[in-house]
Amino acid sequence: VYTHVHFLGSALTFMMVYVWGRRNEDVRMSFLGFFTFSAPYLPWVMLGFSVLLGNGVTMDIIGIIVGHTYYFLEFVYPVIAEIRGWRLKRILEPPTPLLWLCGTYDDPAVHLHQD
Repeated sequence: VYTHVHFLGSALTFMMVYVWGRRNEDVRMSFLGFFTFSAPYLPWVMLGFSVLLGNGVTMDIIGIIVGHTYYFLEFVYPVIAEIRGWRLKRILEPPTPLLWLCGTYDDPAVHLHQD
């Protein structure tokens, strides 16, 4: 369907902005000094600005959808699975050979976002 797309930089940017905004809900931002909003609305503000400039929004929306999917599977689903006692806690767990090859990062200061 999207074989004519050769550059996914916009989608990747929107995905990272979406996840960052969801992880930093309390950060206040200002867009061009006109109005302020909280960080979770940043991808939507960027999308609106992109529409005002006349750019296509397909890749931007795909990035927001992928960011939302990643945020849910990485930060929301494990909490729900733990509460309900489901056996599968983390869907996005990397394969064991990859962990063996790259090692693991166990920082006690890093914690999952909890609502």
